[in-house]
Amino acid sequence: MAGILDGERQFHLQITPEDIGKYIILAGDPGRIPLIAEKLEDIRHVASNREYNIYTGKLDGVEITACSTGIGGPSSAIAVEELVKCGAHTFIRVGTTGGIADKVRGGDLVIASAAICAEGTSREYLPSGYPAAADFEVTRALADAAAELSEDVNGRRYHVGVVHSKDSFYGQTEPENSPVFYTLKNRWESYKRLGCLASEMECAAINAVGLARGVRCGAVLLAIWNMERTYSGEDDTKILDVSRAIDCAVLATKKLIEQDRKA
Repeated sequence: MAGILDGERQFHLQITPEDIGKYIILAGDPGRIPLIAEKLEDIRHVASNREYNIYTGKLDGVEITACSTGIGGPSSAIAVEELVKCGAHTFIRVGTTGGIADKVRGGDLVIASAAICAEGTSREYLPSGYPAAADFEVTRALADAAAELSEDVNGRRYHVGVVHSKDSFYGQTEPENSPVFYTLKNRWESYKRLGCLASEMECAAINAVGLARGVRCGAVLLAIWNMERTYSGEDDTKILDVSRAIDCAVLATKKLIEQDRKA
């Protein structure tokens, strides 16, 4: 008897291997996907189902797919799982984040070398204590791309390091309203003392699936503001334009394509 996962198309993404490239740029927001697709050539809309909006185009003659994941780990993991089943091997997440470290200002780019697993999805893939590390080659390509697109001024820098992945946006932004406020606050202080750069919601899950499935994953995040500076009343820039992060992901993908051709 055939099950619900036995159809020709992937159950959630509604795609087949012929629909996508091997290199994937991920974004949480479905509305961000056309902006990414504009950077490619010969683009076509592949599918739109639930939170998943998917375009495929070409970069340097190689097919690239842009796919939205929705918010949070579970839907992101589903996207990566089904894209892997269709043959994808390289994933770059383009997202937004709130800065934690003082040096991260609104408008800066954050390259996530690893993610704190403060969410639930990664537990379905990684044993306790195993780091949700990004792929080194992807991280290096993103850092090199970010260096080309950055300046040494507030709101135009880039940073490479550990980020915090969570499940509850308001548990982090308004922890005083949570019954477990003290637990959240104490953990947050620990992350600050350890130099965690920023907080977001998808990197740990995406990296965990990548590690489990043997594919390359990494992320570039736009810091839209610095939460600690806002809470303390200090000056900070607030930037919502993700275009530089998108440019970084596209340039990094190009670098990876060139590198892979030489391998």
